[in-house]
Amino acid sequence: MQIAKSKILSIAYRLLPIAFILSGCIAFQVAGEIQKGRMELMYGDPKVALVHFQRAAELEPDYMLNYSIFREGVWTYVGRAHYASGRLAEARQALERARSRHTDDNLAKLYLGLVLGRDGNQQRGLKEIEAGLMGLADWLDYLEFYHSDGRYWDPTKKIRGESRRNLAMVKGREVNWKDLIENVEWIGKEIEQEIDLAARDKSEDHVKESERADEP
Repeated sequence: MQIAKSKILSIAYRLLPIAFILSGCIAFQVAGEIQKGRMELMYGDPKVALVHFQRAAELEPDYMLNYSIFREGVWTYVGRAHYASGRLAEARQALERARSRHTDDNLAKLYLGLVLGRDGNQQRGLKEIEAGLMGLADWLDYLEFYHSDGRYWDPTKKIRGESRRNLAMVKGREVNWKDLIENVEWIGKEIEQEIDLAARDKSEDHVKESERADEP
């Protein structure tokens, strides 16, 4: 029995490096699928984006965007692709899943609110949109004052301004759903683009700092 156990342990230890390599390969593949999906969602075909996001979700269901400080999960992307394709029932299912897995995913809240509002459940939809708008505005404020990357995010405060303006609309007596839907969709697209803009600006700053450090 002892010999068998030692053999099993020996095999397990030999397999560890392979497991790490496979894990790294999967993480790389998931990130690639997410990035391809993001480009299609923002600039191409949401149905093509959905294929990439679903592949990523199959490989790593708990994936969160890992090359940005912004928190967005793979099921949020799946839900957004369904939403952009007009499949509200599928979008709701994915976004509910996103909300249950990651409570700090503000885009999941926003898009779930949009789905609920367009599907007739406006009361709950408003609550989700309110939570998402407040979460985004507070997160951007936090970055500005307490995080070194704050200067790269929403430097004109356009997203925060629009978030708070629509937050006031949500809290008002009457809500113009047509305007609210258009505005919240705009905020979602702007945040997604801001992920790349902030990364670009940070990278450019690092290059400039390296060049200055190399100067005699």
